[in-house]
Amino acid sequence: MSSVIEQVTNLVSPILAEHHFELVDLEFVKEGKSWYLRVFIDKVGGINIEECALISDLLSEKLDAQDPDLIPQAYYLEVSSPGAERPLKNDRDLQRSLNKYVNVSLYQALNGQKVYEGDLVEITADNLVLAVIQKQRQLKLKIPRQQIAKIRLAIKF
Repeated sequence: MSSVIEQVTNLVSPILAEHHFELVDLEFVKEGKSWYLRVFIDKVGGINIEECALISDLLSEKLDAQDPDLIPQAYYLEVSSPGAERPLKNDRDLQRSLNKYVNVSLYQALNGQKVYEGDLVEITADNLVLAVIQKQRQLKLKIPRQQIAKIRLAIKF
């Protein structure tokens, strides 16, 4: 499966670069009896449905032209925005999310919790610092990066 992701990434990257979009994530997964190739794209200011359709059409043409087929089984191609609660996958995503509200899931509990939400206020090579509210007090929480299972943007209610 990683081979499919690698090869599709190589196909879609030049298409995205030409249109000044970025690849946020790509997955090839089986759900029930069906396979899905999902491509999540974005750009500064956000992506719209017409742009998703354009990339879907261009990528579909590229995939259909491959011989032998990169994906021999039937699958659905979905091209979309990563959404308001997009995952933060790399340092570039983290830097752009500085001072934004995030949700962090940990592999092991830290101070008795495995999930934190707060403003991302500092990024270092080893840690992320969140401004969180606990017991009506604002605290800065240092989270070792190796303990982070997932981090994504979150919506503050």
